[in-house]
Amino acid sequence: MGEMTELRADCTRCAALCCVVPAFLASADFAITKKAGQPCPNLRTDFRCGIHSDLRDRGFTGCTVFDCFGAGQRVTQELFGGKDWRSAPELRQRMFGVYEVVLHLHELLYYLRAARAFDDDPDLDATSAAIDTAAADPSDVDIHAWRERVGPLLEAASARRRDGLGGVSRRGADLMGRDLRTMRLRGATLRGAYCIGANLSGVDLFRTDLLGTDLRGALLHGADLRETLFLTQSQVDAARGDATTRLPEGFRRPRHWA
Repeated sequence: MGEMTELRADCTRCAALCCVVPAFLASADFAITKKAGQPCPNLRTDFRCGIHSDLRDRGFTGCTVFDCFGAGQRVTQELFGGKDWRSAPELRQRMFGVYEVVLHLHELLYYLRAARAFDDDPDLDATSAAIDTAAADPSDVDIHAWRERVGPLLEAASARRRDGLGGVSRRGADLMGRDLRTMRLRGATLRGAYCIGANLSGVDLFRTDLLGTDLRGALLHGADLRETLFLTQSQVDAARGDATTRLPEGFRRPRHWA
């Protein structure tokens, strides 16, 4: 996970862009409705969250599972030289727009580097380098085109890694609230599957493709996620685990887990 460090959010080096740029609606994930570009009322003048330690209890679970993949500090420190939208309001709209683009690019970088950790396809490195260059100058970037380019590379890498395991495809499946403990998911693909509130306790997830899998509220007690493919910290944060849940190296155990 060493080379992934730059793709981890470092809020101390960001101007709280994730607390301002996105919009959200009052729901199970957010206690209030906020417009895009409007600072969250919990944001302090020092760009820190005033209720950070109580976000879940105060109804802001969505904030606890968000991950900018390091886009915030890259935009603030590298692309805008440490300036922020408060002290330099003339940069506000441009900074917000750049952040939205870099956020998508950094997410793609994360998946490409995750794939490179288990696959030696040189196209993964070449595409990663090209996206890194685009993130350094995101003035004219077509996110859709980049996703179209990256998608097949990740798909092929996943297939090679899962080859021979006989895993089934549950891509995009609606598995919400299902008891999956008897389902054979070893080497399977759960890409884009809805596993909200599903019971995955003790399930064998060896080389299971979890790219985009919705694990909100999913039970992971006793599950071994060390060899899963494309797992993100935000997915872990959204799920429910315990001391017996095994995570990949470099992942942190959420505070709300039992």
